[in-house]
This record gives sequence, structure tokens and C-alpha cells, in this order.
Amino acid sequence: MNQIIRLHDLSRDDDAEEAALRADEARYCSHGDTVHYTDTPMIFERCQGSFLYDRRDRPYLDLQMWYSAVNFGYANPRLNEALKRQIDRLPQVASQYLHREKIELAAMIARDAEQKFGRKGRVHFNVGGSQAVEDSLKLVRNASHGKSLMFAFEGGYHGRTLGASAITSSYRYRRRYGHFGDRAQFVPFPYCFRCPYGKKREDCGLYCVDQFARLFDTEYYGLWDPKVGESEYAAFYVEPIQGTGGYVIPPPGYFEKLAGVLEARKILLVDDEIQMGFFRAGKLWSIENFGVRPDIIVFGKAMTNGLNPLSGIWAREELIAPSVFPPGSTHSTFNANPLGTAAALETMRMLDESDYETATFAKGVYFLEGLRELKRKHPIVGDVDGLGLALRMEICAEDGFTPAKATVDRMVDEAMKGDLVVNGKSYGLVLDIGGYHKNVVTLAPSLDISREEMDLAIVLLDQVLARVEHG
Repeated sequence: MNQIIRLHDLSRDDDAEEAALRADEARYCSHGDTVHYTDTPMIFERCQGSFLYDRRDRPYLDLQMWYSAVNFGYANPRLNEALKRQIDRLPQVASQYLHREKIELAAMIARDAEQKFGRKGRVHFNVGGSQAVEDSLKLVRNASHGKSLMFAFEGGYHGRTLGASAITSSYRYRRRYGHFGDRAQFVPFPYCFRCPYGKKREDCGLYCVDQFARLFDTEYYGLWDPKVGESEYAAFYVEPIQGTGGYVIPPPGYFEKLAGVLEARKILLVDDEIQMGFFRAGKLWSIENFGVRPDIIVFGKAMTNGLNPLSGIWAREELIAPSVFPPGSTHSTFNANPLGTAAALETMRMLDESDYETATFAKGVYFLEGLRELKRKHPIVGDVDGLGLALRMEICAEDGFTPAKATVDRMVDEAMKGDLVVNGKSYGLVLDIGGYHKNVVTLAPSLDISREEMDLAIVLLDQVLARVEHG
């Protein structure tokens, strides 16, 4: 009896502590970020592998892994150990000086890019994805003699700083603040399930690229001066697979055809790999799946497995050589900090030693087949697709097409209750929402997820779908 009373009192104390924490959060924390998807966001206590744990040590299978920042599992022992070693050896140094981790990391990324794309280049680091996008905009504007006009995709996401939000298609990120320079011209992404041109993937002939190319046919579309062979637009910012837009996978041949148009018009191709890089789509860079060569690559997130805010850009030599991008062109106090570059360097070494490509594609095929089975079983699953372990499940009305945002919102709420039961054990499920209509469950599990965990994911998703279908 005393043991029962003691445990009961502990639970009551925990409830009081959590209530106090939530009160302080409501009073003192900015709500300007995106944590409040639900009315009462979960407070997690620890993490391991594919799971987060609440204060009752109940496991939540995470299928979004911090928006694909933790590609290699929570508390990855190898990467954590690299960070600990760096803390003990050289945790801090001003960026006006050098340290070996920065140099070795930059060299690994640049040599890899030269091997894959046949272009010499250099790497510049920063602290977050938006900041790296800002650095890339400086490179582009410098190379184009100050042109501020860019192309970007409908549904594209490149960040929420003032510059990055100008090339992000969602107006809500600009509405209160405006933007510097000119807003991008947004071009339809090849979203075949919801083709804006009403075409079908199997016989469209990549009509969407033709529609883009025709804008350069004459000077009267306002993009091209045929007398001097120059475009008013400096670059096209692309996510090869859309992230926040709903993990939309382009059809074969799309980017090759688009790249041909851009090359003919001397428009730079900037590849945003912040969410899809580091083997999320089965390759170090997702653009490798599509057979084109970028001029600039922007990366971040999973480079440190979420252990440190570090991002960067790779650019071909002509754009970033010291003669055109000299010292002081851009700067952040923490831009190539030793802790971040040490974790990232260990990530790159791990990727070099392990066959993540084969493993990720194989796991993606297996997981996608489970999603297809859910589509066959549940009429509200309108579309499933994926490449590597970048997977999508689009939730619709029972007609299989009309977007059902409210249903997805209920799915997230049900998944976070922590009362899904498998073999007598309670689980929660961490899901993320994306898509043009916010009706897509975007799935980015750990690349180290086991087959047993993938099977568990399908069972848990099945339960959540059944709950929302039956009210």
C-alpha cells in the first residue's frame, strides 16, 4: 500500500510540475515558431533511436525526426561521441581562425561534388538553413551583377528570413513583414497527383516544362531580351523533392528538361537540399536522382544529426572563388563552429563507410508497400508515393481526391494521445503535416529504422486512420 501511495504522489507531483511548466511557457515563451500544431504540445523527456519518450516513459515512434534533421536516429552513439570528444578538445574558437574540422569537412563535401558533378567548387558554412539560403542569394546576385529576380516553385519552401521568404511561395510568411527586393516568380511544380494543367503523368510529355520554356519565346513575357541574350531572372531555386510542399516526387525526365531550359538562358540552378540532403532520398543530395548538375547546393539539418545548428553552401568555383567572394562578404559568429563541424565531419565519415544508399532505397520500398496496403484498405488515403525514405500519404475525402485537412489534423491529435496499443503496449506516433492543402502526412523516419519498427509504424498508422474514419 505504501508503494502505491508513493507512486501516486509522484504522479501528482509530476502533473503539478508539468502544469507549472505549461503556465510559464504560455507567459514567457514566444509563440513565433511552429511548435503549436496542437493546443497542448507534448513535453518530451528523452529520446533514443526512432523514439521520443514522455515523462511516463511512454514511447512515441517518430516518423518525422525533427523535420528530417535527425536522419541517423536520436542519440546516435557514434555522432554523440564525436561531439563529446570535441567538447573536451576544442569546443570554441573564433571564425577568424582555422580549425581542422572545418577544413576537412569542406574538403570532403567539395571533393564529393567535384566527383559527382564534374565541377570544382568551395564550401561556406553558416548556422541555419535560412541563413545558408541568404548566403546563396548573395552569390547569385553577385554573379548576376545585382539581379534580384528569381524563379522558385509553387509549394517551395526556402526559409523565413526576409530574403528567403521572398522565394518561399507561402504568402503567410511575408504578410506581416513584406520582403527585401522582388518576390520570386513562382512556377508550378510537377505535382502529378494534382497537376495544375489537368494532365496525366503517363502521357503529358512534361507539358509543364514546355509552359515554362515558352516564357522565353519572345521578349513580351518580360523575362528575356533576345537582342542581348539575357534574362531578367538570375536563378531558379529548386527543391528536387518538395519538403513542406508535401514530399512531392517529380516524374522522370523533368529536371533534365528544365535544366536544359535554364542552361540555354544562362540562369543558375540553386539546389536546396536542406530537408532532402544526407540520404533522405537515397543519395547524399536528392538531386543526384535526377541527372542534373547544380550551380549551388544549399544544405543543413541532418548534417549534424540535429546536434548543432550548422548549415552551408557548396558553389562552383566561378561563383565563390575569393576573387569574387572575398573575406567579409558574409559572416556569422558561429558559422563554422568546432562542435558543429566535428559532428558533421563524423556524419560524412559515417556515410562514406556505410552503404546508406542501398539500405535507404530498400527500406523505402518496404515502407512504401506498407503505405500502399493502407491505401487499399482506407478510402481516405488518396495518394502514396516516395523516394528513399522521403514518403508521403495524402489524405482526402472518400472520393480519394478532395483534400481533407481537418482529417489530417485529427490524425495528428489521435497519434499524440499515446494510447495506441500493439501487443499490449501503449504507443504514441509523431507525425508531420505538409502539402499545398495541409492534407499530406509527410514521413521522414530515421534512416536507421528497423524492419520491425516499420511494421509497427504501419500498424499504428492503420489504427489512427481507422479512428478518424469512424469519428
